[in-house]
Amino acid sequence: MPALGSILETIGSLTQRIRDYERQLEAISKERYPETELLRQVEGVGPLTALAFVLTLEDPYRFAKSRSVGAYLGLVPAQDQSGDRDPQKRISKEGDEMLRKLLVGSAHYILGPFGSESDLRHHGEKIASRGGKNSKKRAVVAVARRLCVLLHRLWVSGELYDPLYNAHRCGDVAA
Repeated sequence: MPALGSILETIGSLTQRIRDYERQLEAISKERYPETELLRQVEGVGPLTALAFVLTLEDPYRFAKSRSVGAYLGLVPAQDQSGDRDPQKRISKEGDEMLRKLLVGSAHYILGPFGSESDLRHHGEKIASRGGKNSKKRAVVAVARRLCVLLHRLWVSGELYDPLYNAHRCGDVAA
């Protein structure tokens, strides 16, 4: 017990410092970067991910299409074409590593047990259901890529986020 007391105190102080930093992130996001509120509409995207996204992209209008944001962040397969060969490669991992990891973490949350029903979740589950050795990993990266496209679109348009937009449009979900 005596040995655990000091460890528990250290854990408690670290937990308090983490909460303080989270409050500071919230304050910075609200004061200096109000556009992060648009991005935080998506479940699984917290203040750190939204702030990193805004600070990394800087100007959302420098991308002609939202789809090109995925390539900018290195979430698209690399290419190695030669003659008739066009092998399937891993993601290129170009761009900001921290933001890519945050988006992948958000994708894990969306696909995990706490994620609610959304088009992003359906997309990931569809890819994961194909089976195969790496299907779940592919699904997470695909959801991260689609998430960054969605975040850019929300930022540019300023729209309210509808998690089941495609399902409502196709008539799959009864309202």
